[in-house]
Amino acid sequence: MTKSNKSVYMCFSTDVIHGGHTTIIQKAAELGELTIGMLTDDVVASYRRFPVLKYDDRVKILESIKGVSKVIPQKTLSYAENLDLFKPDYVVHGDDWVKGFQEPIRDEVIEVLKEYGGELIEYPYTINEEYEKLELSQREQLSMPDVRRGRLKQLLRMKPLISVIEAHSGITGLIAEKTAVLKDGKTHQFDAMWCSSLCDSTAKGKPDIELLDMSTRLRTVDEIMDVTTKPIIIDVDTGGMTEHFVYNIRTLERMGVSAVIVEDKTGLKKNSLFGTDVEQTQDTIENFSAKLAAGRAALKTKEFFLIARIESLILDRGMDDALARAFAFIKAGANGIMIHSRKKDPAEIFEFCEKFRAKDASTPLVVVPSSFTTVTEDEFAKRGVNIVIYANQLTRSGFPAMQKVAETILTNRRAKEVDDMCMPIKEILTLIPEDY
Repeated sequence: MTKSNKSVYMCFSTDVIHGGHTTIIQKAAELGELTIGMLTDDVVASYRRFPVLKYDDRVKILESIKGVSKVIPQKTLSYAENLDLFKPDYVVHGDDWVKGFQEPIRDEVIEVLKEYGGELIEYPYTINEEYEKLELSQREQLSMPDVRRGRLKQLLRMKPLISVIEAHSGITGLIAEKTAVLKDGKTHQFDAMWCSSLCDSTAKGKPDIELLDMSTRLRTVDEIMDVTTKPIIIDVDTGGMTEHFVYNIRTLERMGVSAVIVEDKTGLKKNSLFGTDVEQTQDTIENFSAKLAAGRAALKTKEFFLIARIESLILDRGMDDALARAFAFIKAGANGIMIHSRKKDPAEIFEFCEKFRAKDASTPLVVVPSSFTTVTEDEFAKRGVNIVIYANQLTRSGFPAMQKVAETILTNRRAKEVDDMCMPIKEILTLIPEDY
């Protein structure tokens, strides 16, 4: 068949090339000169799963396939930018996007093509059990400890800001793993998960006073890791005795956890948002620096993040104290700083970020906006923040909903009235992987 002088465009993200892909590429190439838009790593990570192969490697694979004329970057899930630039005669895609998450992207493609007379051509999507096994094998690789551990560091290089949400069980881990939204041609997912002592304790009906021992905390982490692939950041409170802290973070590193956050307080743990309303003791710079140094020396890999949480603003010790601690803790071995505040006004957080970044442009900054909830992620990124942790929202939303359902059943002596409050069990089951 003689190739026409038409231009053809396809978009690819995959790092697993199988027969279904090569078949549709051949069909597209028969229509004309084929250009493939390869989704960049950050887009793939926010759209599906973290790519096992980097962008350049995925490009090389596609360039080697017969019929592909060239491969160019596609920097958003939206095709609009590349279609406006190249104005291909045809866009080729499988028919799997007619309904579902990508339907708005398809609709946008059709509208852009109408503007200049282009045409969308869709071929039946290839469903093959062997292809599904290939995708599953990539997910399994992403869940392996040595691969998973370094992914937070990779994401920090790829994205201006990492979005993290708490998980305290396997099912909340799956919610964190799979929840995605499409907005303005871009997909948004949570990049990582936060396992806190507060949410873990609450899920088990225990007070948040470091009552759960580390073995119990590790079981929760293991439950989450068993069904997810995304990086995990662990809250280890004060870390306890230095000897115990060293042992525990080495265990977490070996499990594939990406980071721990340890706070510079001593004594019985009290939630930071109580501030000075309860007695809380901040450790000295010297003692906490020694703990950090011991922790850093114990670690075996360069990917693991040891993040120091500074409580100076919580305890009204002032900005100068917070900054002095930040720079001392970095010198002692911390490779990340979390700054916390109980105020609804983010002014002191912004002031800290500005003054910190004036002296340190590279160390990752972490915030937990449980109080200052009006600030957007874009605003945080502009202030030099690298990681935003939504530390307890799943827990706080889940318990009122369950309580309301329980009260409604008791009031009506039947379950009919709670039907609209409950997710259908079939939808819940779709979250749970069957590949065991």
